[in-house]
Parts: sequence; structure tokens; C-alpha cells
Amino acid sequence: MALLPILRFPDPRLKKIAIPVSRIDDTIRKLAADMGETMYEASGIGLAATQVDVHRRVVVIDVSEERNELRVFINPRLTCCEGLQSGEEGCLSVPGIYDKVERAERVAVDYLDLDSQPQSLLAEGLLAVCIQHEIDHLDGKVFVDRLSQLKQSRIRAKLTKQAKVTA
Repeated sequence: MALLPILRFPDPRLKKIAIPVSRIDDTIRKLAADMGETMYEASGIGLAATQVDVHRRVVVIDVSEERNELRVFINPRLTCCEGLQSGEEGCLSVPGIYDKVERAERVAVDYLDLDSQPQSLLAEGLLAVCIQHEIDHLDGKVFVDRLSQLKQSRIRAKLTKQAKVTA
């Protein structure tokens, strides 16, 4: 397994829409494993392939306390969204930035597992938020896109300043 570089907002590659995976093979399995390792190393709870500059519809998530329940979603598709919750979100592509985002409280998602088997999952709470957040990435959206223009401008300025300091 290998650690993958995570794209940072406002990198334009984060806006690319991911294409569906047509065949689940060893390349996709290795990608999922590498994404899991990268997510754990970065102390995240979710990572979309778009964030590592692979524009395929693959997501990894682990919201467990023990960090030992890696879930892989291939070609995830929301089939139902219910309720509304608002909570603070962060993102590995937008380091150090957190803000309130409204999301569905409960979701149903259809996807393929690593054995090409169709799966369905009903999720609520943090897992529901994470699924929606990561599917947004596959659709070329970052949580910052859900904020006001003023907040987006402030975040861009802050991250640009951080990049200059670390360069």
C-alpha cells in the first residue's frame, strides 16, 4: 500500500466530476486500500478518489471509534434523503477549516462493494453526513461550495496565506 497526495482546495482538479467504475479489478482494489491508508494517516473519516486526483467514483469511509471498520463504496448513488441536520464539517482537502453545513439526516445509498456485489445501506448521523460529503467530491464539489460567497473568499485567502508561509 502507498500513501497518496491529497489535493488542496482551491485546486481546480477538485472540480472534476468522477466517472463510474466499469470494472472492479486489482487496480481499483489497490486504489481503495491506498485511499484507506491515506485517510487513516491524515486522521480523516472519509476520502473520495477525486481528492487524490483519481477521477473515478470510489469512496472510503470509517466513522468507527476504533478506526477499524473501513467501508468502500464504488459508484455510490443516493436513493433517498430524509430530514435535515446542521453540523460542523471539515475536509482533508481544506485543512484547518471547519464550518456549519446542512445535510440530510438520513440517507439510503446504493453502491458496489470490492467483490462487484450490489449493496444498499441506510445511514444516519455522522455516517450519513460523511457519505453525502464524499459523494459531493465525486460530483466536483467541496463543502466550501455550500457556504456563502463571503466565507468562500475568506477561506481561499486564508489557505493562500498558509501556502505562502509553508512554501
